[in-house]
Amino acid sequence: MARAALFHLLRSQSTTFRRSGNLLTRVAPRPHALGGKIHANSTIHFPPAQMRLLSRTASTEDDSKISIGPRKGVEEGNEEKESGFVYYGPISSTIKKVKLLSLSTCCLSVSLGPVITFMTSPDMNVILKGGVASTVIFLSASTTAALHWFVSPYVHKLRWQPGSDTFEVEMMSWMATFLPKTIKFSDIRPPETNRPFVSFKANDNFYFVDAEHCHNKALLAKLTPQKQARESPFKNL
Repeated sequence: MARAALFHLLRSQSTTFRRSGNLLTRVAPRPHALGGKIHANSTIHFPPAQMRLLSRTASTEDDSKISIGPRKGVEEGNEEKESGFVYYGPISSTIKKVKLLSLSTCCLSVSLGPVITFMTSPDMNVILKGGVASTVIFLSASTTAALHWFVSPYVHKLRWQPGSDTFEVEMMSWMATFLPKTIKFSDIRPPETNRPFVSFKANDNFYFVDAEHCHNKALLAKLTPQKQARESPFKNL
């Protein structure tokens, strides 16, 4: 009798809710499972608004996770836009860091050099102090200018669509910012200069591409034209 009363109480507690055409059911435990484990079978249907909210929450959680490789969506669209051959300079980040360090030291030398010179030696002649301050400023500015002259031909990024007559490069300005340029293959000339690390010349500017990291041989052949051998004047004699 007690067991029959308990079964009747459990069946009376099972309810069925109907809300906006969506069914939320909760089934009570089966009688034969009371002596062992209790198994519950539940089916929940959420409204469309709640489903959209749950999907947005799941996507937000996926974006917050750290992932290796390009993400789906925006990154894939960028990769499609950057179709073709793309070359990246292997030491681009190192050059930028060194250039930023050189610029910061140059600014500190120009701004604080004269102040430190005039404050540290009060008994020194004013003309001598001015000469020392000018020397410090000149050395700092000259090293920064020499670094810019040395690394200015370096191509940090190159993008080329096979079959196109032009290609895009990203160069670094003296303020360590990237400047995009579009160059035609017809403007490329051999670099007739003793300047180091120069691959080709275009529009009176020098450019350098690391041949070991440029895997497109057809593009590399166009970027590194060979100098034409001069004919000897005694050839026909």
